[in-house]
Amino acid sequence: MTGTDPRALAERLGLPGLVDVHTHFMPKNVLDKVWAYFDAVGPLTGLEWPITYREEEERRVALLREFGVLAFTSMLYPHKAGMARWLNGWAADFAARTPDCLHTATLYPEPEAAGYVRQALDGGARVFKVHLQVGGFDPNDELLDVCWGAIAEAGVPVVVHCGSGPVAGKFTGPGPVGRLLARHPGLRLIVAHMGMPEYSDFLDLAERYGGVHLDTTMAFTDFSERLAPFPVDERPRLLALGDRILLGSDFPNIPYPYAHQLDALEGLGLGDDWLRAVLHDNAAELFSLPRGRRPDGARGGRSGGPDGSQGIHR
Repeated sequence: MTGTDPRALAERLGLPGLVDVHTHFMPKNVLDKVWAYFDAVGPLTGLEWPITYREEEERRVALLREFGVLAFTSMLYPHKAGMARWLNGWAADFAARTPDCLHTATLYPEPEAAGYVRQALDGGARVFKVHLQVGGFDPNDELLDVCWGAIAEAGVPVVVHCGSGPVAGKFTGPGPVGRLLARHPGLRLIVAHMGMPEYSDFLDLAERYGGVHLDTTMAFTDFSERLAPFPVDERPRLLALGDRILLGSDFPNIPYPYAHQLDALEGLGLGDDWLRAVLHDNAAELFSLPRGRRPDGARGGRSGGPDGSQGIHR
């Protein structure tokens, strides 16, 4: 496992930095439970899953900035009714105090969903996270129909964990999401983990629907190649869909250094233009990020502010 310096890679490619669409920040009590799950995940996957960046929140933010990440997300998700509104409130506050975080929201099929999704959109949410595996719900639940319509109309992307990795769920796989897209073809869906392990099926959906993107989260890494290898003969499709593949990492919940995800992408041998698009340009366009600037308008750079933050100016 190599360890390319993320900043050095961005500089070599002529990029101002990286945009990571799949990073996790959530309330401490929720994150502690997520980490406890990964600590015990061995019996489910047969693989140990040590959390590489088990740090306090402030340190995790600082690490992303040290890696040269210009914009990131606070992927969070409910596993039962009654959680989503509270999580959205936390995420709105986190985005307000963390200007380089894209304001993230979530949802769950419940009567209140339409109201808090509208509130999140009106409050400036720039991305939603949906986890069909953990939430255990059908994205076509009628309680969500108004929500999907509002999100599609607003043009706000949705990162959705819909692949069946690491463990299949009742509503994972391409079927439920395919039916959702047939009903709401204008949705901008970002398929997490490249749809692992149903890679080919989700590439099919991306070819069929222009709003479907895929994030690289954990895909192509040594860890995932042992668990669910990406088919070598599908690599040409990665190149053909190069304008709709986005960098995702799953930071901090990864069992290897952050740089390994970048090494894995570079190791695909798809060229520097493809890497530039995946590491920065595609997400910058999707989220209307000013080129070479952070989401709050401050220029990216190595120098830290008086509080020690990496180039954040409030």
